Amino acid sequence: MILSRLNVLHYRNLKDETIVFRPGLCAVSGGNAQGKTNLLEAINLVLTGRLDAPSLDTVIAFGDTEAFVGATLERADGVSELSVGLGRGRRVAKLDGARVNTAELGRLASAVWLRPEDADLTTGAPAGRRRYLDALLSRLSVRYGRLLEAYERVLAQRNALLRASPEGVDGLLGVWDERLIEYGRELMLTRRRALTRLSRLAALAHARLAPKSLSVTLRESSEPDALEGALRKRRPEELARGVTLVGPHRDDLLLMLDGLDATRFASRGEARTIALALRKAEFDLLHEKHSEPPLLLIDDYSAELDATRRDYLMGLAMSVPQAIVTGTEAPEQASAHYRMDAGRVTATGNAA
Repeated sequence: MILSRLNVLHYRNLKDETIVFRPGLCAVSGGNAQGKTNLLEAINLVLTGRLDAPSLDTVIAFGDTEAFVGATLERADGVSELSVGLGRGRRVAKLDGARVNTAELGRLASAVWLRPEDADLTTGAPAGRRRYLDALLSRLSVRYGRLLEAYERVLAQRNALLRASPEGVDGLLGVWDERLIEYGRELMLTRRRALTRLSRLAALAHARLAPKSLSVTLRESSEPDALEGALRKRRPEELARGVTLVGPHRDDLLLMLDGLDATRFASRGEARTIALALRKAEFDLLHEKHSEPPLLLIDDYSAELDATRRDYLMGLAMSVPQAIVTGTEAPEQASAHYRMDAGRVTATGNAA
């Protein structure tokens, strides 16, 4: 996949312009706080439909009420126009001019974003690892994405009922329990099946980067078939705390390095290496899904990486039809160079 054109309007500090990208390794260099990460965030948004920001308001340029990101994407089977319009508390996605759910963008397009903050996948809170897994599986399976949305709606309703604590709430929970168990069990079983492949790919990638062995499994709050009994057992505590304590929303990825829990004991370097292995597994699964390599987005390519891991990352970037890599300086392997200054991207040299 190749991103041939990007249009941005009022997105963070990015200037309102059209950027033409070349195939190959595209380097975007510039000083700190110039907008390089914002650029990759905008590309990731329009190609996956995902935005990891506290609210839509935070990505709209100060003084404006709307933002827009559009992309021309070349795939093996044709060219598509994708766009996301953002307003206060709303977003509108379009595919070839027709309005679609934002999730549909990530099912057509394919991009993998690697960034220094990925180390938090290893040492951060379980919620971050769940988001990684759910986002990946939603892009691989339409059914999983829809099940997840349905589960989260039921969970929100159940939690609201627990917090309300009206007389006789225990009996009312039965209606929500039935659907929570139905959706939750299928989500958990799908995760188990996916982890078989994900774990193997991550372990293979990690073996090329470090001597310790990596295993990726699920730390579940309940067995899928025991979810009903687990809910019943925790009911008194749920009523007291006003929150659902069992289900896939409470599960975690268990990352083990040579038999030790990496979420507790990994060094910063080990955490970064595990995250890189997880992203490579994500890349491989999306490559398989779409029958062509995803667009690779690499933020601050040299951050916290030694020579071996940096060479691995650059080798991966050079092996795909297109990678967009940011840094204070362009890597020597770059085939096209762009300069970022105060939110404006300027093509230089052979990219001009």
